[in-house]
Amino acid sequence: MLTVLDGVDPKIWTAASVVGDRGLGGILVHHLGASQRWRIGFESQGQEEGPAPEDEPLPTIDELRRRWDAEWLAVDAWLPTVSDGFVSLVFEGVPVWQMLAHVVNHGTQHRAEAAALLTAEGRSPGELDMINYSEELAGRAPDVG
Repeated sequence: MLTVLDGVDPKIWTAASVVGDRGLGGILVHHLGASQRWRIGFESQGQEEGPAPEDEPLPTIDELRRRWDAEWLAVDAWLPTVSDGFVSLVFEGVPVWQMLAHVVNHGTQHRAEAAALLTAEGRSPGELDMINYSEELAGRAPDVG
Protein backbone atom coordinates (compact mmCIF):
# COMPACT_ATOMS: atom_id res chain seq x y z
CA MET A 1 0.00 0.00 0.00
CA LEU A 2 2.71 2.44 1.00
CA THR A 3 4.70 1.82 -2.19
CA VAL A 4 2.13 3.52 -4.44
CA LEU A 5 1.94 6.76 -2.44
CA ASP A 6 4.87 8.54 -4.09
CA GLY A 7 3.59 11.54 -6.01
CA VAL A 8 0.11 11.51 -4.48
CA ASP A 9 -1.38 14.98 -4.74
CA PRO A 10 -1.05 16.68 -1.33
CA LYS A 11 -4.74 17.60 -1.55
CA ILE A 12 -5.60 13.88 -1.76
CA TRP A 13 -3.20 13.01 1.07
CA THR A 14 -4.53 15.68 3.44
CA ALA A 15 -8.23 15.56 2.53
CA ALA A 16 -10.65 14.83 5.35
CA SER A 17 -14.20 13.52 5.47
CA VAL A 18 -13.81 11.30 2.40
CA VAL A 19 -14.57 8.02 4.18
CA GLY A 20 -16.31 8.97 7.40
CA ASP A 21 -14.25 11.75 8.92
CA ARG A 22 -10.97 10.60 7.33
CA GLY A 23 -9.23 10.84 4.00
CA LEU A 24 -6.33 8.84 2.62
CA GLY A 25 -3.67 10.11 5.00
CA GLY A 26 -5.98 9.98 7.98
CA ILE A 27 -7.02 6.41 7.21
CA LEU A 28 -3.44 5.19 6.94
CA VAL A 29 -2.34 7.05 10.08
CA HIS A 30 -5.32 5.67 12.01
CA HIS A 31 -4.48 2.15 10.85
CA LEU A 32 -0.92 2.63 12.15
CA GLY A 33 -2.10 4.03 15.47
CA ALA A 34 -4.64 1.29 16.03
CA SER A 35 -2.06 -1.36 15.20
CA GLN A 36 0.45 0.18 17.60
CA ARG A 37 -2.11 0.48 20.40
CA TRP A 38 -3.27 -3.12 20.07
CA ARG A 39 0.30 -4.47 19.97
CA ILE A 40 1.40 -2.40 22.94
CA GLY A 41 -1.77 -3.32 24.81
CA PHE A 42 -1.10 -7.01 24.17
CA GLU A 43 2.59 -6.70 25.14
CA SER A 44 1.77 -4.89 28.38
CA GLN A 45 -1.35 -6.97 29.07
CA GLY A 46 -3.43 -3.82 29.07
CA GLN A 47 -1.12 -1.72 31.25
CA GLU A 48 -0.04 0.65 28.43
CA GLU A 49 -2.15 2.33 25.77
CA GLY A 50 0.36 3.30 23.09
CA PRO A 51 0.54 6.34 20.81
CA ALA A 52 -2.27 8.19 19.11
CA PRO A 53 -0.73 9.48 15.87
CA GLU A 54 -4.24 10.45 14.73
CA ASP A 55 -4.06 13.28 17.29
CA GLU A 56 -0.82 14.64 15.83
CA PRO A 57 -0.40 16.74 12.69
CA LEU A 58 -0.65 14.52 9.61
CA PRO A 59 2.83 13.12 8.87
CA THR A 60 4.41 13.12 5.46
CA ILE A 61 4.20 9.94 3.43
CA ASP A 62 7.90 9.28 4.10
CA GLU A 63 7.40 9.73 7.85
CA LEU A 64 4.42 7.37 7.78
CA ARG A 65 6.57 4.78 5.99
CA ARG A 66 9.30 5.14 8.65
CA ARG A 67 6.74 4.69 11.42
CA TRP A 68 5.29 1.59 9.74
CA ASP A 69 8.79 0.17 9.27
CA ALA A 70 9.40 0.61 13.00
CA GLU A 71 6.02 -0.92 13.82
CA TRP A 72 6.68 -4.00 11.68
CA LEU A 73 10.02 -4.49 13.47
CA ALA A 74 8.18 -4.25 16.80
CA VAL A 75 5.55 -6.75 15.61
CA ASP A 76 8.25 -9.13 14.39
CA ALA A 77 9.89 -8.95 17.83
CA TRP A 78 6.59 -9.47 19.67
CA LEU A 79 5.03 -12.30 17.65
CA PRO A 80 7.48 -15.02 18.78
CA THR A 81 6.45 -14.28 22.39
CA VAL A 82 2.78 -15.05 21.71
CA SER A 83 1.89 -18.38 23.29
CA ASP A 84 -1.14 -20.64 23.16
CA GLY A 85 -1.75 -19.67 26.77
CA PHE A 86 -1.80 -15.98 25.92
CA VAL A 87 -4.13 -16.47 22.96
CA SER A 88 -6.55 -18.38 25.18
CA LEU A 89 -6.68 -15.66 27.87
CA VAL A 90 -9.91 -13.72 28.32
CA PHE A 91 -9.93 -9.99 29.09
CA GLU A 92 -13.17 -8.31 30.09
CA GLY A 93 -15.08 -11.27 28.67
CA VAL A 94 -13.33 -11.26 25.28
CA PRO A 95 -10.83 -13.98 24.34
CA VAL A 96 -7.48 -12.72 23.10
CA TRP A 97 -7.84 -14.79 19.92
CA GLN A 98 -10.96 -12.77 19.06
CA MET A 99 -9.07 -9.53 19.74
CA LEU A 100 -6.32 -10.67 17.37
CA ALA A 101 -8.92 -11.49 14.71
CA HIS A 102 -10.36 -8.01 15.21
CA VAL A 103 -6.95 -6.41 14.64
CA VAL A 104 -6.62 -8.24 11.33
CA ASN A 105 -10.18 -7.37 10.23
CA HIS A 106 -9.75 -3.76 11.29
CA GLY A 107 -6.60 -3.46 9.21
CA THR A 108 -8.33 -5.10 6.24
CA GLN A 109 -11.13 -2.54 6.41
CA HIS A 110 -8.80 0.44 6.38
CA ARG A 111 -6.49 -1.08 3.78
CA ALA A 112 -9.54 -1.52 1.50
CA GLU A 113 -10.67 2.07 2.10
CA ALA A 114 -7.21 3.40 1.23
CA ALA A 115 -6.96 1.08 -1.79
CA ALA A 116 -10.29 2.37 -3.13
CA LEU A 117 -9.14 5.97 -2.76
CA LEU A 118 -5.80 5.23 -4.42
CA THR A 119 -7.46 3.30 -7.25
CA ALA A 120 -9.77 6.26 -7.89
CA GLU A 121 -6.62 8.35 -8.32
CA GLY A 122 -5.13 5.88 -10.82
CA ARG A 123 -2.72 4.44 -8.23
CA SER A 124 -4.12 1.00 -7.50
CA PRO A 125 -1.99 -0.90 -4.99
CA GLY A 126 -2.76 -4.08 -6.94
CA GLU A 127 -3.92 -7.38 -5.51
CA LEU A 128 -4.28 -7.20 -1.73
CA ASP A 129 -5.65 -10.67 -1.07
CA MET A 130 -3.74 -12.56 1.61
CA ILE A 131 -3.25 -15.54 -0.68
CA ASN A 132 -1.37 -13.36 -3.18
CA TYR A 133 0.97 -12.21 -0.42
CA SER A 134 1.44 -15.77 0.83
CA GLU A 135 2.22 -17.05 -2.65
CA GLU A 136 4.67 -14.20 -3.18
CA LEU A 137 6.48 -15.14 0.03
CA ALA A 138 6.52 -18.76 -1.09
CA GLY A 139 8.22 -17.71 -4.31
CA ARG A 140 5.34 -18.56 -6.65
CA ALA A 141 3.39 -16.43 -9.02
CA PRO A 142 -0.06 -15.67 -7.60
CA ASP A 143 -2.99 -17.57 -9.05
CA VAL A 144 -5.39 -15.43 -11.03
CA GLY A 145 -8.97 -15.37 -9.78
